Amino acid sequence: MRDIKWLANRLKSMNVPEVAWRVQQKAVQKQEYKKYYLLDKPVTDIPLSEEVKSLALDVSRLAINWDNQHTTVFDGLVLLGNYKYNDYKICWNAGFQTDNMWDENEFSYLISTNQREDIGDIRTNWELNRHFQFACVSKNYYLTGDDKYLDEFRDLFVSWNDHNHFLHGVEWTSAMEVAIRVNSWIYAYAFLKKSFEKYQNQDESILNKLSHGILAMAVYIKSHRAKFSSANNHLIVEMYALGLTGIVFSYQPWINYSIKALTEELPKQNYADGVNKEMSLHYQTFVMEAYGLLWLSMEKNKIKVPSVWKDYLSKMSEFVADSCGEYSEVIIFGDNDEGKILDLSGKKINYYHYVLQIMGDILGGQYTSFKRQETIDWVSMEKTGGMYTSSDIRVYEKGGMVFLRSKDRKVLIAMDCGDLGFASIAAHGHADALSIQVYYEGNPVLVDSGTYNYHVPKKYRDEMRSTKAHNTVYVEDIEQAEMLGPFLWGRRYNVNTIKCTNKEGKVTVQCKINYKGVEHTRIVAFDRNRELEIIDSIRTKLPDIKPSQIWNINAVDDPVNDNNAFVFQREKIRITSTNAIIYDGYCSYEYNNLEKKKILKIDFDDQIHTHINLL
Repeated sequence: MRDIKWLANRLKSMNVPEVAWRVQQKAVQKQEYKKYYLLDKPVTDIPLSEEVKSLALDVSRLAINWDNQHTTVFDGLVLLGNYKYNDYKICWNAGFQTDNMWDENEFSYLISTNQREDIGDIRTNWELNRHFQFACVSKNYYLTGDDKYLDEFRDLFVSWNDHNHFLHGVEWTSAMEVAIRVNSWIYAYAFLKKSFEKYQNQDESILNKLSHGILAMAVYIKSHRAKFSSANNHLIVEMYALGLTGIVFSYQPWINYSIKALTEELPKQNYADGVNKEMSLHYQTFVMEAYGLLWLSMEKNKIKVPSVWKDYLSKMSEFVADSCGEYSEVIIFGDNDEGKILDLSGKKINYYHYVLQIMGDILGGQYTSFKRQETIDWVSMEKTGGMYTSSDIRVYEKGGMVFLRSKDRKVLIAMDCGDLGFASIAAHGHADALSIQVYYEGNPVLVDSGTYNYHVPKKYRDEMRSTKAHNTVYVEDIEQAEMLGPFLWGRRYNVNTIKCTNKEGKVTVQCKINYKGVEHTRIVAFDRNRELEIIDSIRTKLPDIKPSQIWNINAVDDPVNDNNAFVFQREKIRITSTNAIIYDGYCSYEYNNLEKKKILKIDFDDQIHTHINLL
C-alpha cells in the first residue's frame, strides 16, 4: 500500500513528457533483458558496436601528475559508518546493516532499493562498489612495483566481475553509480598502464578487460542518463564520466554531448549568485568536483572550456568558501551522504577543502589555505593566485543563504532563507527554512541534525529532515513541507525576500515564510561579537496552534539553570528562557553515524524573544 501511494505521488510530480520518457525507458529495459541480462556476462564481455569497439584508451590524455611527490600507500578504504574494509573487501552485495545480501542474480531493473530494512542501506553498499580501491591499489603498484598489489588488483577485479554480471543485481540500478565506477576504472587503467611501462611488464590482458568494461559502461550511461525531475547531481556526474571517457578514448561525439549537457545544466541547477538549487552544500561540491575534474582534462587536451563554466564555478566557489570557517569547520544544510567522484588515497578528508583546491587550480585563485589533499596533487599542479577572503556579512539573495562572522572571526553563523530544493521533487532538501547554525571557535554549538542514513531504518529519514530537527520554529503537527517519500516532497513553504541591515555595529537579518496557513517571520540580530537575539513571530487564522522554538545543541550533558537561562558549560552557550523543555535527541555529523544532542523546546503564543550568548 505504501509503495502504491508513493508511486501515485511520484507520478503527480511528473509532467507529460517525463511520463512518456519513462514509458520509453521501460521498453528499453525489456530489450536489454533479452540482449544483455539473458547473456549473463560481466561488463567486460558485453558486445560493443564496431565503432566503439575500435576505440583505444590513451593515458596521456588524462589529467594526471605522474611526478607527484605527495603520495601515500593505500591500506584500506574508509567505508560509510566505519564498517571495516577488510571485513567487506569482496562482499560486493552486502546489506551492511543486516547479515542479508542483495540478490546478485536478479534483473537490476526489478530491484527496489529504497528503504529496504530487510537488507540494508543501498548507499552504504554503493560506496564499496564505486571502486576507489581499484584506483588506489593500482596506484600502489605504480609507486612500489610490488607484484602483490598487481595480484590484489586482479583478485578484486575478477571477483567483482564474477559476482556482478551486467544488469544483474543492485550495482546496475543507478547510472550515476556506474559513472563513478567508470571514473575509478579509468584511473586504475592509467596507473596500471604506466606501471607496465615502468616495470616492463608486458601483460596487457587486464588492460583490455578494463578498457572494454569502461566503454560498455559509457554506452550504458549514454542510454540511461538522468532526465526531467531526476536530472540533478546525477546527470552532472553521468555527463562528467561520459565526457572523460570521450576524452581518453578520443571519441568526439561523447565529448560534445557531455560538454553541451553540462553547459546547459549550470544555469538550470544553480542560482546566478553561486548557490546550488538542491539546497545542499554537499551536493553543490559534488557537482563542482565533476566540473573541475573534467575541466582539468579538457585543459590538458586544449578543449575549450565554455566561459559560463568560469562564471558559475567562481560564484559557487565563493559560496562554499563562505560556508567554511577559520578552524576548518563547515556549515552544511540539506542532505550529505559524503559522496565523492575521485579518491586516490582511501583516507578520510575534508571534502569541501579538496573541492575548493580543485576550483583554485582551475580558476587561478585560492579559496582555502588548508593543506592540499593527495588526490588533488595527482590531478593538478598547484597554481598561485590571490586568496579569496569571506566577508563578515554575506547575503545570497537568490540562493537564500546568509553568513555572519564575528569581528574576531571566532563565531560563524549561517541562516537558511532558501527554497526547499531543486525541481518538482526537491530530493535532497530539508524542512529547515529560517533555521540557523552556529559554530564557535570551530566547534558546532547550534547544530543541524544532519542526514544520518537515506534508507535504514526508515523512520530516521523523515525525522532528520523534519522541521523540528532544525533550529527554527515548529508548529505542532504542521511541517513546513510535505514528505511523500525518501527523496520526494509535495506541498512546500514559500519564502520571502531577505532583508539585511548593518547599523551601529549590529547586523539584523529578517525573512518570512508561509506554509499551510502559517506565516512565520524571523529576525536575527547579531552584535558581531558573542550575542544573538532571535525574534520569532507567528500569524495564522488556524485555531489552537502550538508553535515552539527548537534549539538543537551539540551537548551530551544537561545544562545548568542560571537566573532564567540555560547554560551549557562545555559548549559555551547560554540561552535565556523561562519555560524551555529539555530532552535528548540525535544528530549525525557523518553518514551512518548518530551522536547524542540536547534539544531545547520553547513554547510561545504569537511572538518570542530569545537571547543567546556565547561564553
